[in-house]
Amino acid sequence: MPVPVVLVAGFLGAGKTTVVNHLLAHAGGRRIAAVVNDFGAINIDAELIAGAADGVVSLSNGCICCSLEGDLLRTLAGLLRRDPRPEFIVIETSGVADPSDIVRNLMDPVIWREAPLETVLCVVDATMPITMLDDALLRSQIRAADVVALSKVDLAAAAQHTQVRDAIRAIRPAAVLVDAPHGEIPAVLLFPDADRASAPRQPGPRRPRADRFEALSWTSERPVSLSRLQAAINQLAPKLARAKGLFEAVEQPGKPMVFQFAGGRATLAPGETLAAGVPRTRIVFIAEIGVLSRAEIDGIMKGCVEAGQV
Repeated sequence: MPVPVVLVAGFLGAGKTTVVNHLLAHAGGRRIAAVVNDFGAINIDAELIAGAADGVVSLSNGCICCSLEGDLLRTLAGLLRRDPRPEFIVIETSGVADPSDIVRNLMDPVIWREAPLETVLCVVDATMPITMLDDALLRSQIRAADVVALSKVDLAAAAQHTQVRDAIRAIRPAAVLVDAPHGEIPAVLLFPDADRASAPRQPGPRRPRADRFEALSWTSERPVSLSRLQAAINQLAPKLARAKGLFEAVEQPGKPMVFQFAGGRATLAPGETLAAGVPRTRIVFIAEIGVLSRAEIDGIMKGCVEAGQV
C-alpha cells in the first residue's frame, strides 16, 4: 500500500514544529513518520520534535521521527523499509524552503508510486505584520498550500487576525483556511480516507534559486546566565529572522531549557535531559546573508557565560 505524504511548509518561526508535534502527540492510532528538514548546522528542530535526535527515533505512540539527511528519495526509501511500515509520512520543510521545489521532487514517478503527496499545509503566523505577505518566498509557500493554518491566533488582535485571513484568501483562494491554536489542526484535513487515492499535481514553474538566509550557530560547554542571555538576544534581535536553541542556565542547574525567538518574541520552555557529550548550550541564529557575522555573535554571546565558570 502506498504511504501518503503530508508536506508542512511555512516561513521562519511560523510554528511548523508545534504543528508537527501536535500531529505526533494526537496520532489517533496512526503510525506517522516525521521527517525534519532543518536549516543550520545544529538540527534543533529534530530535537524539538517529541525529543528526537540523531537519526530515527521511535516514539511511544508508534510514531517515528528522523532528520532529512542526504536526498529525499533515500530518506523516504529508508522509512518505507521499516517494520512496521508507517501509515503516513509528514515532512516539515525548512522555513527558507520553497515547497514547490519539494513538490517537484515528490512528483518523481519512483517516489509517487510508494509515497504519493496527499496534502500541502502552510503554517502562517497570525501576528506577523501584514507587509510580510509581500515577501515572495512566503507568498510562494501559501500558493503551494491545500490547507493554510494560522498559528499564534491567541496572540493576534481581532483586526489583525481578520486582515491576515483576508490577505491569505486573496493569495490562495482555493486553500482551506483554519485557525491552529497551539498547533491544533483537524486531522481530517490532512490525512486521507484509506480508500481515497492521491491525485498528482503540478508543482509550478521552476524558480531560480536565490540564497537569502544563513544560519550561524553558537555553542558553549558551560551553562549561561538567563539575564545575560536575555540582554544578548535583545541586542541581536533587530538583525534576526529567527533563533532557536537548547541551553542550561546557571540559575537552574540540571534543568535544560528550550529557547525560541520568532516574530520579535522570545519564549522559554522546559527541555529534555541533555545527552552525554553534548554542549550545554546550542543556539542557531538565522538572518539574511551578510546582516550578521559569526564574530559579532561570538562577541555578544560570550558575555552570557559568567566569568569564573568551569
